[in-house]
Amino acid sequence: MKSMLSISKLLLGAASLGIVAASPAAAAADRINNVVLVHGAFVDGSGWEAVYKLLKAKGYQVSIVQNPTTSLAADVAATKAVLDQQDGPVVLVGHSYGGVVITEAGNDAKVARLVYVAAFAPDGGESVQKLIANPPPGVTGPPILPPVNGFLLLDKAKFAAAFAGDVAAPRAAFLADAQTPWGVQAVAGEITAPAWKSKPSWYLATTEDRMIPPAAQRGMSQRAGATLVEVRGSHAIYESKPAAVAQIIEQAAAGR
Repeated sequence: MKSMLSISKLLLGAASLGIVAASPAAAAADRINNVVLVHGAFVDGSGWEAVYKLLKAKGYQVSIVQNPTTSLAADVAATKAVLDQQDGPVVLVGHSYGGVVITEAGNDAKVARLVYVAAFAPDGGESVQKLIANPPPGVTGPPILPPVNGFLLLDKAKFAAAFAGDVAAPRAAFLADAQTPWGVQAVAGEITAPAWKSKPSWYLATTEDRMIPPAAQRGMSQRAGATLVEVRGSHAIYESKPAAVAQIIEQAAAGR
């Protein structure tokens, strides 16, 4: 996979200057309080519930996009509709294919910071289709079935191992049976202007991921100049370890 391989290559002194650290109250006042969560392929926004609850308990205003995953243009439009409802700057968060969506929708003026969670972070002219083509030797691609009527699904028998390896078996089985079809137009949708080139980003990489190889995640993070945090977990890290996901979102909200 040429694109994936290229991706994967890809207060000291404050006292003397008289700089006084901001008080905890000032730091809290400076944080971005609006968080918008964008889900990826094969699932819907309900998977963010645990992360949502953790952030709400900390006083964040949290919105969840129910993007249709039919085409990149439609998903960007759905995300922008939610961004339009925000009353100030936003931390825009995307999981998996949702990373493609936030890379394009993140150019919206209200978006101040980006957070990628085990996500694609494509460059201009790139699509998921280009990034996952021709996987390198030793890397097993995700168990995507052939398209039917323009939509893709994961093999149910392989869903848990590929997508939700550290999620409780009954929940993983439910996710496999409740899959949202992924449009081939969404897979082929190309980025026009990557928002990470003009806005700061954070990236949570999952070391046990069987959907997007960890090495590719690190490479995309490095290329985007993102602040990288690695967590041991599956592709469904937002369900299995929501505290880790909430933590990096809070880090982005505080600009740390």
